[in-house]
Amino acid sequence: MNRSRRVVAVTRPPTEALARCELTHLDRQPIDIALALAQHRAYEACLARLGAEVMSLPPEPDLPDAVFVEDVAVVLDRVAIITRPGAPSRRRERASTAAALKAFRSVQHVAAPAMLDGGDVLCVGKVLYVGRSTRTDAAGIAELERIAAPFGYVVRPVAVTGCLHLKSACSYVGDGMLLVNRNWIDAAAVQEEQLVDVPPGEPHAANTLMVGDTVVAAVGFPRTVALLERLGRTVETVELSELRKAEAGGSCMSVIFEV
Repeated sequence: MNRSRRVVAVTRPPTEALARCELTHLDRQPIDIALALAQHRAYEACLARLGAEVMSLPPEPDLPDAVFVEDVAVVLDRVAIITRPGAPSRRRERASTAAALKAFRSVQHVAAPAMLDGGDVLCVGKVLYVGRSTRTDAAGIAELERIAAPFGYVVRPVAVTGCLHLKSACSYVGDGMLLVNRNWIDAAAVQEEQLVDVPPGEPHAANTLMVGDTVVAAVGFPRTVALLERLGRTVETVELSELRKAEAGGSCMSVIFEV
């Protein structure tokens, strides 16, 4: 990690409202909120241990999905983009997130009626791969391009099927490598990168998070962890069992950027 620059991780704790979260691909299960909160604290502690300054936003007890801060903001090197989530229940999350990010970046907003979830945006250098999913539409992709292109970014759409977001099935793990589940995305759209397939039997393992040179992955995918380590990656695992009941993954509970 470049110690001459600060790394900030914006997070927000879950609340009792998480039991009413939006679900698309999972059946609703009881969530132990106390355990979810403990797991979230451990997740934040992991980010801090890896060198990030954790900026925990105030809880939003009336907004069930507010813990998934990634979906409402895409932070690039010179601009923070406040999205317009595909689930209407999530749009009230934007104001407090935008207020926090104004301390670090100029802020621009995706305009209605476009839909864009940050979980569908994967940044690799100056390329923004963006999933066309149930939460992100063509207008949302166009809005991302409108805002990001003047800053030198290229936007490339990727069809997503079978999972919630692009990052549910595709994440950057360093050295030009993407960890992917080809069954859930159009892998041809990301072929310019080196693709690393998740092992059979671990389809949900592709959602990871890079903090410096370390890959943060959810507990429960030992074959994927072993694969990444064979490829020279340093991997930290965190227990997300209760949060995964709300369709969480490694990346969705933080927005990480350098300042």
